[in-house]
Amino acid sequence: METEDENSDSIDEQQSLKVIREMIQVSQKKLRNDGILFIVWGWISFINYFFLEYLMSVCITTHQIMQIVVPLRVILPLLGFVYTLCYILNQRKKVQTYIGISLRYVWIALFFCMVLINLILFNVNRSINFELQHPIFMVLIAFAIIITGGIIRYRMIIAGGIVFGILALVASHLKLQDQLLTEAIAWLIAFIIPGHILYSQRKG
Repeated sequence: METEDENSDSIDEQQSLKVIREMIQVSQKKLRNDGILFIVWGWISFINYFFLEYLMSVCITTHQIMQIVVPLRVILPLLGFVYTLCYILNQRKKVQTYIGISLRYVWIALFFCMVLINLILFNVNRSINFELQHPIFMVLIAFAIIITGGIIRYRMIIAGGIVFGILALVASHLKLQDQLLTEAIAWLIAFIIPGHILYSQRKG
């Protein structure tokens, strides 16, 4: 009797592991399509931090140029949010996975945590210290990237998150101007490059 129970438990355990592996494989395949979001947000953030923030702070610019640059800092992320929302709504019509839904909550939680940190910084200091804000935000983003890579067992994503975290520490030793350059590099390494690689493998 005990042998039959043990065999039954063994079969159930094997089936559970098989289901988990299949879920991870499906999520990995889906992430290859979702690589477009890595590309979109990677380029939006890289353009914002490198071209619209860093270069504008180190180069002599005219009033006319700034009239274009300042609105772009708002317009680009807004377009990214609109595209992401449309993408998510379109994906809801297709097959949903437990892992995929979980990852969605990770990134939604990240966004709200960043908002809360800004509110806390303002409540405590009566102002927002951007030299402190940038490294903290980078740590949160690094955490979300590593969680994403860990859940779906994707080493490239995990490595990108680790690099993002290391650059957050580096940024904490720099002035705001150099932090912008460091963060731009982080987005390039952790989002743009992996995003293009993942998206190129979507038909595989």
